[in-house]
Formats: sequence, C-alpha cells, structure tokens
Amino acid sequence: MTETSDTRAAAGEAEEAPRSGLRRVMRYLPLVAPVLLWAVPCWVLLYGGQHWPLPVTLTGTALFVLGLTGMPLAMARGHGRRQQDRAAIVGDTLLGGIWILFTWSVLLGVLLRLALTVAGVGDGEDRARIVTWAVLGVAAVLLVWGYTEARRVPRVRRLDVHLPRLGAGLDGTRVALITDTHYGPLDRARWSERVCETVNTLDADLVCHTGDIADGTAQRRRAQAAPLGTVRATRARVYVTGNHEYYSEAQGWVDLMDELGWEPLRNRHLLLERGGDTLVVAGVDDVTAESSGLPGHRANLADALDGADPGLPVLLLAHQPKFIDRAAAHGIDLQLSGHTHGGQIWPFHHLVRLDQPALAGLTRHGARTLLYTSRGTGFWGPPFRVFAPSEITLLVLRSGQPAAS
Repeated sequence: MTETSDTRAAAGEAEEAPRSGLRRVMRYLPLVAPVLLWAVPCWVLLYGGQHWPLPVTLTGTALFVLGLTGMPLAMARGHGRRQQDRAAIVGDTLLGGIWILFTWSVLLGVLLRLALTVAGVGDGEDRARIVTWAVLGVAAVLLVWGYTEARRVPRVRRLDVHLPRLGAGLDGTRVALITDTHYGPLDRARWSERVCETVNTLDADLVCHTGDIADGTAQRRRAQAAPLGTVRATRARVYVTGNHEYYSEAQGWVDLMDELGWEPLRNRHLLLERGGDTLVVAGVDDVTAESSGLPGHRANLADALDGADPGLPVLLLAHQPKFIDRAAAHGIDLQLSGHTHGGQIWPFHHLVRLDQPALAGLTRHGARTLLYTSRGTGFWGPPFRVFAPSEITLLVLRSGQPAAS
C-alpha cells in the first residue's frame, strides 16, 4: 500500500512538473511575444551581416525600439479603460504591420538566405542585403494589399447547401450571412452602408448576423451600426451575440439590434414556413456569455429548441464554430458561425485552428450536421487582411442529397 501510494505520488509530481513549466511559459508569453515580434525583424534587417553605415543601423534600431515601446502603450490607451480611438488605431496598425514584417523576416531570413547560399549568389554581406530588401519589399506590398482588402466591401460568396431533411417547399430558400463586422475605432459608417446595400441585392429570405457587431458599446458605435436597420429580408432578420459583445455591454447591443428591426435569437427559435414546409431557425448566446456575469446570458441549445418539432430541420446560429459539438449531438442540420476571420493575417490561421474545429467554409460534423464558417465581413484590430478575404455569404438551401459528381 505504501509503495503504491508513493508511486502514485511520484507520478503525480512528474505530471505536475511539465504543467508547472507550461504555466510559467504562458505567464511570461505576453511579455516575451512583443519583444520577439520587434527583435527578430530588427536583427534580420539590420544585424544579419549587412554591415550598414552606422547612421542607418542606429536610426533603424531606434525605430524598432520606438515601436516596441509605443505599440503596447498605444494599445493599452486604445483598448483599456480610456478607450481612445486614435491610440487604438495606432496600436492596432503597428501590431498588424509588425506581424507581417516578423513573418516574412523569419521566412525569407531562413529560406531565401539558404537558397542564395546554395545557389552561390554573392558573399555573406550581399546575401544579407538581398534578404533585407526582399523582406521590406514583400512586407510593403502585403501591407498595402492587406489594407485594401480589409477596407473593401466584401465579395459575395455563393453556395448551395443540401439538407436532406429540408422539405421541397423550402428548396431554394436564400440565406444571407454577415458576421464579425467589428465596427470600431476606424469610422466605417459608409462601409457599413455599402455592405447593407450589397446584402439587399441578394433578395434573401433570411438575413443572419452571427455576432461581433462592434468593438465598443452600442451607444459609442451606434452611427456605424445604424445602416443595419436598412437591411431587407422577405421573411426575417436574425442575430446572435458574439464574444466581443460581452466586452462591451452586450445587452445594449441586443437592445439596439431589436430597435433596428433584427430579431435577437437568445436561446430561442422562430419558424420559417414556405410551400407547406417548415424550417426551425434557432440561435444561442455566445459560449463566453455565462462567464460575463450578465444575468440570463448563456448558451443553451435545449432552451433554443424548446417546443420545436424534433422532426423538422434546424438552422442554428452560433457565433463560434466550436459550438458544433453540441449542435451535432442535438442533430442540428446546419450551423452558421463566424469568429475565425479565416485567420485574417496569414499565417495566424494556424493558431486559430488550435481553438476552433473549422477555419472557413462548409464542413461536415457527424452523420447529419453541417457547419458553415464565414471568414467574416469586417476585421478585428489590425486593419489588414492577408490571404483571408472577407465575405458576405449567400447560402441557397436545397432539399435532398446533392447530385453525384
């Protein structure tokens, strides 16, 4: 008995040691990550064997140090208690810019330098300078392109979604999806108007917004969100909360969307009927709602489906794709989500995949359940989208199985 207890205790201590080490690493990650983001490009561009004139090296180093100290200060003033929009714009832009510069400093600093070495191009200093100009050139192009992609009105992505349980009377039902508009420090009221105008060209039966309307309270971002009141649908406009609503007085956003004529589906459903057939359209609060402490806010699928005929097909709105496990367990036919932004700035999508079961597009989960994950209509934080274009989605629901290819 003693030996068994000692063995278990020793095993427990062995398991706890790596966990403690991981916790220590995670504790210091917020401090280490910004330093790496700025230090790596600084080294690759200035100290990797280029032998720049001293004024160039000193000026470049000073700019990197200024960015390293200025970015967190700007973000703290912009997203902290003070909520200063100008500071948020500066901090977010610096974050996006240095992420792109860091990424390509790492890739080109290793791969291009290796390729040049293998090819026997120049000496060490020549190769270092080629890498520097390549990194700066690629980063400049991606920053301009990424900013343009982020600020443009999204392209419409159209696809047919076959739901075997959907009645023939509902075949051809048009569902427009917008999500993650993230109205914020950059005033995008005109952009919002143009997005809504585009949605209105789709002649949708149902228009859905799956959360993360804005960064900031409804009172503060009201002017940017107001165009949502002009969106037209032949049957209904429905909305569910995202995690960012719970950073900014979520109930205020629920009330504003209700005022603008959208139906907040807070753990409830409505019925969409056409041609003698019925579709259950349900929605749940974001999975972070319960931890927000707001009374009555939590994700509850059982409540959302309460009273619905279990024989009817169900379209579910849930902000985060990770809700799909619960949806599949309840036999939901189709879940619509956002949240991921498709990664927004490559290669951030690798980190998103650690937290979410899908990044973008239509995926199957279990025998019956489909999940459509939008890359989002707007952008969060850094005003850039690199290899992750925004979208307005038009899903045309089809009854029966898809034709064999």
